Formats: sequence, structure tokens, C-alpha cells
Amino acid sequence: MAVNLPTMPVRKYRRETSEVSSCLKYMIFGFNVLFWLLGLGILTVGVWAWSEKDIFNNLGKVANVALDPAFILICIGTVTFIIGFTGCVGALRENTCLLATYAIFLSVLLLFEMTAGILGFIFKDWIKSQATIGFQTFIIHYREDPDQQNLIDWIQEDWLQCCGIEGPKDWDRNNYFNCSSRDVGSREACGVPFSCCKRKPNEIIKNKQCGYDVRKPGFNFDVSKIINEKGCLEATEEWIERNMISLATCSFVILFMQILGICFAQNLRADIFAQKAKWH
Repeated sequence: MAVNLPTMPVRKYRRETSEVSSCLKYMIFGFNVLFWLLGLGILTVGVWAWSEKDIFNNLGKVANVALDPAFILICIGTVTFIIGFTGCVGALRENTCLLATYAIFLSVLLLFEMTAGILGFIFKDWIKSQATIGFQTFIIHYREDPDQQNLIDWIQEDWLQCCGIEGPKDWDRNNYFNCSSRDVGSREACGVPFSCCKRKPNEIIKNKQCGYDVRKPGFNFDVSKIINEKGCLEATEEWIERNMISLATCSFVILFMQILGICFAQNLRADIFAQKAKWH
């Protein structure tokens, strides 16, 4: 006698295959890990510089916060850190909210850069006047802020080989280098910082007093052989003209990378949404 056993329902298990591209996911993750760490490093340097100057306890010590190198580093580091964090964690955790935030940050930054470039081209004279005002501030507070002092020394000595805004006479704006400072015993009166001096071949030890008295009436030596007489404003314009192709190439590469990041983030979000829709 045959016994008919009840037929058990056969369960069909679907193979869970991810619709999210692993290549795209880890490409975004790896790229933004670098930006995350870079932003953290820049932010750390900026905070350390401010703490060394005791700015956190006395913000009044900063003559112009927008021109303070440490503050600029803090701003750049913060923005880079946030963008890198949202992209890195958003891709790793497949978090659509963080990926959307990452794409929005990049879009806003891209729009800001394009707007700044267009306005900078249109209002070149205004940009030049603002740069002049900023450099004047650096000169006035040269001895008061070590960060600004190091920055202006680097500009004059290493980058542009220049002196002052339009020439060495601009250093009369600084109380230490003003010719009237001789009355109060300043040894730097009617002089310029050492960063204005021309480099000498095979010079091992930098002469920090090479700019003393070079603007003094009746100076006995040929000033043009001792210091750079070209102003930094003119030197900057010449540097931009010489490197126009390189600057344009770098700008387009940066813009392209940002557009690529936005597209990748949006594609990854679309893949995540498609995967969620499949299993619900």
C-alpha cells in the first residue's frame, strides 16, 4: 500500500548579488581617504600655528584674520576634511545621504571656483587693488606676526625675487624700516628685509643684515647689485604670464576631477537605490 506523503513546499532562495559596482565604490573611497588625511594634516598645521601664537586666547592679536596664513590653512583644511569624510564614509557604508552631501559640496565648490575665475578675469583691476592692500598689510605688520613675516620673506626671496609692492620704497610703511626710525635707534631704518637681497652664488650662510641702509640717502654702494628693485606686483604679473599655460592646465584638471567626483557619486547613489528597490 503506497503512502502519499505531503509534498513540502520548495523554497527558492535568491542569490544575493550586489548591484553596486565595487570598482566605483572603492575608487571613490580610496580617492577621498587621501583628501580626508590631507585635510586633517592641513587643519592640524593651522590649529598648531594659531596655538603657538596664542591666538585662541587673544583673537585681537590677529590684525587681519582674512590674511592670516594660519587661518587660511584652517579654512582649507576644514573644507578638505569635510569633503573627504563625506565621500570616504559615504562610499564605504553605501550611505546615499553622505554621498549626496559629498556631491553637493563638490558642486558648490565647483560653482564657486568658476564664478571666482570669471569675476577675477572681469575685475582684474579690483583684484590688483585688493592684492596691493593685502601686501601693504603684510608690510605694516611684518614684525608683529611671524607667519606673515615668513610668508612675505618666501614671496620676496624664493618665489618672485622682488621687494615691496612697487619697489623697496614701500618698506617705509613699516615702523622698523621707516627712515624716521633712526631717531629712536632702529638699526633697520632706511633699510629692507634680508629677503629683498639678491642671492649670491655659493652662499652658505645668509646675511641677515644685507638690507641695512640701502634706502639711506648717500648710500655708498650700487643698490641694484645688492637688492631686488622690482616690485612684487609687477613680478607677480610677469610670473602669471610666464606660467599661463600651466595654470590653465592645472585649473582644467581640478575642474575635471571635481566633475568626475560628482558623476561617480551620483552613479554610486543610483546603484544603491537600484539595489534597495530590487530587494523590497
